Amino acid sequence: MKPIVKQSKHLALAGLIAAAMLGGTVSAQTLTMGVRAGPDSMDPHWSTLGGQAEALRHVFDTVVMADDKLQLKPGLAVSWKPVDETTWEFKIRQGVKFHDGSELTAEDVKFSIDRIPVVTGPMSMTIYTKQVRDTRVVDKYTLHVRTKAAAPTLPNDFIRLFVVPKSIGMEARNEQFNSGKAAIGTGPYRFVSWAPKGDMVMKRFDGYWGEKQHWEQVIRKEIPSDPARMAALKSGQVDLVNYVPATDYASLQRDKSVDTFIADTVYILNITPNVKETLPKPVKVDGKEIAANPLRDARVREAMDLAIDRRTLVRIVLDGLGRPANQLMPANFFGGSKNLPERPFDVNKAKQLLTDAGYPKGFEIDFFCTNNRLPGDSAVCEALSQMWARAGLKVNANALNGTVFFPAQQKGEYSLWMSGWGTLTGEASYTYGSLVHTADAAMGLGAFNKQGYSNPAVDKLLEEGSRTMDDNKRRALFEKASELSMTDRALIPTVQLQTIWASKAGMMTIPARMDQETLAYEIKPKR
Repeated sequence: MKPIVKQSKHLALAGLIAAAMLGGTVSAQTLTMGVRAGPDSMDPHWSTLGGQAEALRHVFDTVVMADDKLQLKPGLAVSWKPVDETTWEFKIRQGVKFHDGSELTAEDVKFSIDRIPVVTGPMSMTIYTKQVRDTRVVDKYTLHVRTKAAAPTLPNDFIRLFVVPKSIGMEARNEQFNSGKAAIGTGPYRFVSWAPKGDMVMKRFDGYWGEKQHWEQVIRKEIPSDPARMAALKSGQVDLVNYVPATDYASLQRDKSVDTFIADTVYILNITPNVKETLPKPVKVDGKEIAANPLRDARVREAMDLAIDRRTLVRIVLDGLGRPANQLMPANFFGGSKNLPERPFDVNKAKQLLTDAGYPKGFEIDFFCTNNRLPGDSAVCEALSQMWARAGLKVNANALNGTVFFPAQQKGEYSLWMSGWGTLTGEASYTYGSLVHTADAAMGLGAFNKQGYSNPAVDKLLEEGSRTMDDNKRRALFEKASELSMTDRALIPTVQLQTIWASKAGMMTIPARMDQETLAYEIKPKR
């Protein structure tokens, strides 16, 4: 799948607006971004959530970086290679300075890897270091990372390995990061201030090792409300916004004061059925709670899948800004399957399957989802509830703020839920190893498998694939794992999302990234 990237151009107005808004030198500019979600901490090892990583990339660099199509490129490591079956060598970039003036060395990278398991955030970052056994500093700019087994995808994992200076000490926590004391990175911008759920202010770091930044100051204003974010753009309070609602896209394309940018993303909204023997909250049949968990029955999961009209979700609910999904990541990603068919829509068969499973009148169950994280998440949540109703199920949709949803989801408090997942590393072990492998803390697999799904055949394929260095063999193993788990309906994918940015006309160019990240250092002012 190639990303779709389109820009609405308003050339007649562009020169006038650019002159008025840019006035003077580019280096004196402030870029104010209205974003739907921001970080929950200034600690880059606190959470795996996309909003957290997106914000902190401005301050902290990663060992390996990814371009807008998620292809790997050098970051704080200029090169990497396997030196034997279980050891990777990373050559660390020389001459890099932290914001406090100290020099980056391999010791800092080692410290950052060692620190991740110690930080107890709500969404553990250990999924990015799960393959690491230990690390050894060879010299000032060389680090050897020894893995538990052959780990061909380790460089992919390290696109989320943010580096902090060893000097902050292993005891540094949120208080020190949020105050700025420990918020010391090597990134293009240095931390100035942050108010939770408010503004994050950063100043250009002139000692940055990479390209000199155009924006002297960057302000990320967290505005969760879509109407409020759009109003902030129209009123001039912000220069650009992310996650433009699909309902506003058509009118914005006709608005000569605004430029729009659209792209396919890696994010897919997935339904997760809890298949544990006992649900956290029992379902009801004819108004009475029952002890059994109907979601353990494959026929029930298939019925819920068949009751979903994905084309209608895309066409009506998302106003065309998406694609029907049949697996947990884009099919052309490494380990994605091109053998999986489009998911059919068949309400009558869904009803028959429910009857065959012993639920001719359906059942009642609570369904939870986010309402502020990804475009259309709450609207899709409500639409699914209505679609399931046609098959005879009473599904109570509850759209929650992500700060409420994710902690409860991680604690296993939901029987049925939906959230978005993006395959940010571009390969299957990240997604399937996290979501469908049996939860195994010792192996570092199944970190986000809170539903109790376990299939030894899938586990075996994922484990073998994760230690197979031959690309073709590894791809085939991952493809089979994705096919088996999707046939099981370990999770039920619904739609792959597209995303839209909007900015003041003629002011800037925005690279439309597949991971949806809005990165000031990639945004260029128009001359």
